[in-house]
Amino acid sequence: MLSLVRWGLLALLLPLASESRAQAPDPQSAATSNFAEPLRPGDVIRLQIWREPDLSGDFTVDESGQVVLPKLGPTPVQAISGDSLRRVLVSEYSTYLKNPSITVVLLRRVNVLGAVQKPGLYPVDPTMTVADAVALAGGATTEGKRDRVELLRGTERVVVRLDPSARLGSTPIRSGDQLYVPQRSWFSRNQGFVIGTLTGVAALVIRLSTH
Repeated sequence: MLSLVRWGLLALLLPLASESRAQAPDPQSAATSNFAEPLRPGDVIRLQIWREPDLSGDFTVDESGQVVLPKLGPTPVQAISGDSLRRVLVSEYSTYLKNPSITVVLLRRVNVLGAVQKPGLYPVDPTMTVADAVALAGGATTEGKRDRVELLRGTERVVVRLDPSARLGSTPIRSGDQLYVPQRSWFSRNQGFVIGTLTGVAALVIRLSTH
């Protein structure tokens, strides 16, 4: 009788568990949600066509919202999402290739600046973390705050503090933004020297006071 009850409970719970798994959010999808936004000038399209290395590569969206692609030439892509662009490219390349297998990844180009080893402009993908992006610039210098990164946008100077472990796809980052690693305070950078000096002074005062 107990076995029948146990099997009956399992029969009731399994569909509920399946439904719960089906409705659970996909962490990868959540991490790339911002990168699913329509393309803007400065974004980079990473195009991979199976068995066609000459047609694959990274292509930058210009100021007019177009990207120059192999065989296709200038192609308007502004305000098109990654999924929509993939469908368009599969259709266009079908003229030259039989059943082309195409992967499209949208990249943002951001300036990694501040207290980093190699400041500059770098393409980043949605699965990277903020720390990964800083690592592209050689990582923080000994004077940089390794646990703090700021997002700066144009002349607005709107500062958003980012968690280094956050996926870039879940941040509001856009092409042209700055990931800025601030410098540690003077005291923080010279703490050992200051403490050593104070200790020496204290020791000298104690010696003088005993004579």
